[in-house]
Amino acid sequence: MNTKKASKKQPKKPGKKVRSKSSIRRKTLLWIGGLALAFIVLASIAAAYALRRYDGDGRWVYIPQSATDAQVRDSLQSALGDDTGSRVYNLWHLQGGNAANAHGAYLINKGDRSVFIARRLAKGRQTPVSAEWTDARTLETMATRLTSKLECSPEALLDAINRILPDSSFTRQQFPAAFLPAKFEFYWSASPDDIVRRLLHYRNRFWTPERRKKAAALNLTPVEVATLASIVEEETAKTDERGRVARLYLNRLAIDMPLQADPTVKYAVGDPTIKRILKSHLSTPSPYNTYLNHGLPPGPIRIVDERTIDAVLDAPQHDYLYMCARADFSGYHDFAVTYAEHQANAARYQAELDRRGIW
Repeated sequence: MNTKKASKKQPKKPGKKVRSKSSIRRKTLLWIGGLALAFIVLASIAAAYALRRYDGDGRWVYIPQSATDAQVRDSLQSALGDDTGSRVYNLWHLQGGNAANAHGAYLINKGDRSVFIARRLAKGRQTPVSAEWTDARTLETMATRLTSKLECSPEALLDAINRILPDSSFTRQQFPAAFLPAKFEFYWSASPDDIVRRLLHYRNRFWTPERRKKAAALNLTPVEVATLASIVEEETAKTDERGRVARLYLNRLAIDMPLQADPTVKYAVGDPTIKRILKSHLSTPSPYNTYLNHGLPPGPIRIVDERTIDAVLDAPQHDYLYMCARADFSGYHDFAVTYAEHQANAARYQAELDRRGIW
């Protein structure tokens, strides 16, 4: 009987199994390392892209109301250049940018990083705009100067004034008394209504209880003080003389004497540039003509500076009832208590006008 030797089962060499697991581990680590390296490279590229600085001069980016995404892109490229503008636009989109939220004006300075510019637009974090108006005689001039750096048009602002001020107890003729020249900060996108309310709030804050008490002591309302101040401001450009001029008119009001203020005649005629008031001017029919009417005009003849209002409220006591421009054309006035003194002063001034050929 042939018997076969039972073949002995050869044991597996332990080394193969160990090498196999080690190989898998190495491959896994290499794969993970490769991914990590790729992630680092991509992150570095993304960071370099997002953190790239704007290297131009300071520029404003304006995003108009109801702008489309394409208009946002065009505004960015127009202000910052195609390269930076496109980059900021792409980052803005990645941050969920919405054109409606971006409505406004943004000052971009040299060195600002693209990602942070995009974030400002995405959050609608505008840069305040400085809006200043001084020496504005009329509401139209005020509106033009005030809106020169804002999205709002002068016409829209005037329309808001006409709608809002009557609700604050101002008649149309009193509108100039609602505003005081100052330096304000607005967002470029501020609505006309918000602008008017902000200006009116500033005026109301100016009229403190102390100032209102001084006005009452003069038997005047704040609007009447502003009306008198407007005459004083047109009468003299010398700030150190305005208190004296104001008291002269207050003296006339106290005895019901016509103010006979030349600036009111110029206003009635409609020409503030008149150099010499003629008799034909004095007969101009108008409620603003203080040669024909007693008391104050129905409203200010210009927008007044708050310092002139204070000059009226703090006008120094004196007995003068008459004044005339000095013949030296210094801008100051000669004051008189009696009409005879005034006639002498006026004669000197008229003679100088004749000598200089001013008509």
